[in-house]
Amino acid sequence: MPPTLTILVFVVLIAVHFWWRATMVRKIQTLRSEAAQSRSRERAIESEARGRQDALFDSMIEGVLVLDQAGRVQFANRAFVQMFATSGVLQGRTLLEVVRLEPIAQIVARTAYEGRVVDQELRMSDAEDRWLQVNAAALTSVDRQRLGTILVFHDVTRIKKLERTREEFVANVSHELRTPLSLIKGYVETLLDGAKDNPEVAAKFLQTIDRNARRLDLLIQDLLAISELESGRMNLNLQLVSLRTIVEEVFAGLKERAAQRHMKLVNALPDFRAGADSDRMEQVLANLVGNAVKYGRDGGTVTVGGRTTEDGKVEVFVQDDGPGIPAEALERVFERFYRVDKARSREQGGTGLGLAIVKHIVQSHGGAVWVQSEVGHGATFYFTLPEA
Repeated sequence: MPPTLTILVFVVLIAVHFWWRATMVRKIQTLRSEAAQSRSRERAIESEARGRQDALFDSMIEGVLVLDQAGRVQFANRAFVQMFATSGVLQGRTLLEVVRLEPIAQIVARTAYEGRVVDQELRMSDAEDRWLQVNAAALTSVDRQRLGTILVFHDVTRIKKLERTREEFVANVSHELRTPLSLIKGYVETLLDGAKDNPEVAAKFLQTIDRNARRLDLLIQDLLAISELESGRMNLNLQLVSLRTIVEEVFAGLKERAAQRHMKLVNALPDFRAGADSDRMEQVLANLVGNAVKYGRDGGTVTVGGRTTEDGKVEVFVQDDGPGIPAEALERVFERFYRVDKARSREQGGTGLGLAIVKHIVQSHGGAVWVQSEVGHGATFYFTLPEA
């Protein structure tokens, strides 16, 4: 082969080689770029999925905690952090470092060999006396290798308080019903056994039966009233009423009881007009003035007064000069059946629902009710109404 042709072939081969090499390099770079873009997309998709998952968990009202196999925190949502008032970075810390509650560690241990723990109740002995319901499950891989534990915490404090309120309500109603019923039954049996033949004794017993029957009727009426008020079923007949006139009517009904204790009733309320249900306002003032007469001191004074507030409301107060109310009882006096002095209340009668009814009637009118008192210096009950 001539030298010239040989050189030409050699040059062509070199050119082909570099072209092929350049082509391969471009392909490799393209593949690497595509692989990098694919990994970037995968990371973006994974990050987006993780973000959505975190947003989903953070939107839950239940607390969620995920632990790895060694018992270290892998994830905790916002509700969990708020429930246990934790702070700082939780991931990687042990369970007891985060919550410092041995019962939760015991639940995790049970989950390890039982697989799941359902509806375990946990009482939080803190200032709020909270109750949590805990559900836990073991996390496993496809080949059933244990990966960790997930715990879900649900705050059931409100449910517990409602259960306690219901139990107290049933107990109190049962007691209030049992006492007059027992008396009625006892006196009826005595009458049937022969006491009815003695006119003087029979009349006395019948008066006792009538008094306790009226006590039962009052309890039933109060129970129906508070049920309607709390459920929102009671319709108010709102109209322009004179509060001073209502106070005079209440005083007239309590005049005899006040006279028996040598008490003075003072109507110092200006002639305010308010948009209210006249019958319900009479019920409010009758309960407040009646309590003042019942618990005030012998020979004392019960005063009803009021003023208009800067925000355009009518503020009414009922004041007595009795023994007053202890500070720890001030926030509870409007609870159903709550009694500051149980022995005295039982002795003087009453359903224990009066102030609860007052609160609900005033609130249904868009007003507020509260009490101020010091032991030994009487008590003053206040309520507000929108001015007409």
